[in-house]
Amino acid sequence: MSKELLVQLTEWRHYLHEHPETAFEEVNTAKFVAEKMAEFGYEVTTGIGKTGVVASLTNGTGKKTIGIRADMDALNILEQTDLPYASKTKGKMHACGHDGHVTTALGAAKILADTKEFNGTVRFIFQPAEEHGKGALSMLEDGLFERFPIDEFYGLHNMPTLPEGEIHSKSGPIMASEDNFRIEIKGVGGHASAPHQGKDPLVVAAEIILALQTVVARNVDPIDTAVVSCTEIHTDGIINAIPSNVVITGDTRSYKPEVQQLLEHRMRLLCEKICEANEVSCEFSYSNSFGPTINWEECHQVAIQAAKNVLGEQLVNEQASPMMASEDFGHFLKLVPGCFVFLGGMREGVEPYPLHHAKFDYKEENLVKGAEYFAEIVRLQLK
Repeated sequence: MSKELLVQLTEWRHYLHEHPETAFEEVNTAKFVAEKMAEFGYEVTTGIGKTGVVASLTNGTGKKTIGIRADMDALNILEQTDLPYASKTKGKMHACGHDGHVTTALGAAKILADTKEFNGTVRFIFQPAEEHGKGALSMLEDGLFERFPIDEFYGLHNMPTLPEGEIHSKSGPIMASEDNFRIEIKGVGGHASAPHQGKDPLVVAAEIILALQTVVARNVDPIDTAVVSCTEIHTDGIINAIPSNVVITGDTRSYKPEVQQLLEHRMRLLCEKICEANEVSCEFSYSNSFGPTINWEECHQVAIQAAKNVLGEQLVNEQASPMMASEDFGHFLKLVPGCFVFLGGMREGVEPYPLHHAKFDYKEENLVKGAEYFAEIVRLQLK
């Protein structure tokens, strides 16, 4: 069955890879998913959180419901793989493997529909817009859990930096929050030959960028984890003129709400006081994009047991190192018990292109492994 299933899943993934759709534009992807799930016998609801799909199947008399999530969106990246199934939409590609996630969930859904080896209800949640952190919230705002109750929720993400075919996870924090900041500095521009006649916001920006690195080094408890990254700087100046305005943008990563609050407080204070000392004005804004993804202990144990049953104990790491990248599955885990795992895709002797790289491609042998892993979770929890 696995070989036959792999052929089918590979065909589906190639189609999805050829037709990538970015956040809240996943109309064709949602249609493809809805049609397949209906063919399998699931009750399908579309348009949840704009383009999301929920597909449910009940077997037996069990009252418990298990949820499985797959994200659907692609990225605004020009593909450079030269694969025969490369993106047909210029400037968009599945560079994060969400085509593989969708296909994996479809495979699990087919296995469960064909075997009926569960007693209760399974729901597959096909989520839009994970990449910018709005999709999970959009589905929740659309009443996801009120309309489609779930007792436990499980998800996975492929990880090309981990050995192929291995599942890694941990109890507690596994992926970080992401907060975004914008610092607008308004000074007085002028000729580059006469800096004393103005108030140079670019020099102030340099001072701020360096000062922000002290927040983690000197304000965050060393036992905690945080990152502050300035990622862009824009000015309205030219080569021989001091600018009047400078904008710095970037993001922070952490695991605890109190650390998020500390970062915002210290960053705001530093920016405002440095600008005040240099007699320029400052506008500081700080917003949350992703909450931390924090696995529930009891669900982590279920995920690990399912992974061991499918892959064997030697291919499962239940004490994985957490990552500072972010994932909006964390919004779900604030509300219902669940667990998120990584499925490794690094093959020996093959260059491991990272997520969001223009040459990234999903390891297709993982499709069946992931599908059987999800199906095993359902079997374990819906006996």
